[in-house]
Amino acid sequence: MSSGHDQQRLRPEDRANLVAYIDGELTEAESRNLSTKLTHSPTARREVDLLKKTWDALDKLERPQVSEQFHDRTLTYIRSLEVKKATRFAPLAAPAAAILKLAACVLLAGAAGVGGYLAACNLWPDPDARVIRDLTLAEHLDEYLEVGGFEMLDALKNSPDFGTNRASVP
Repeated sequence: MSSGHDQQRLRPEDRANLVAYIDGELTEAESRNLSTKLTHSPTARREVDLLKKTWDALDKLERPQVSEQFHDRTLTYIRSLEVKKATRFAPLAAPAAAILKLAACVLLAGAAGVGGYLAACNLWPDPDARVIRDLTLAEHLDEYLEVGGFEMLDALKNSPDFGTNRASVP
């Protein structure tokens, strides 16, 4: 009876690395990891053997000879695709840059406006603040005007009824 570990199949990442493993192109850690799996899994070893046989069969096939012209045309075609891809969005680059500049200007102007408004609100004196602070004075202004000046207040202060020289009441 074999354990599930013995029948472990290779993951897709491991399968993608099999050719590099066979050719000795993996890093030491990757190679060691894959070797461990191959050692413990007959199923994985069968997959590697099948891949080796497939490569051996392909090596026996005749390779087609391509002309230098084919090579040049292929590279030129690939370069033209890259250039088309790069130039596809080129017409949009100038308007996009203009829109970004406009948006930055609007944001800066808005920030300056808000900053100016807040500074004006906090730094500019409120004309009603003094009236509110001196409201009791304003409410009794007529009474204060009837008194006249400070002479009357001084007289009241020095009188025995209102002054500080008043005897203490039992």
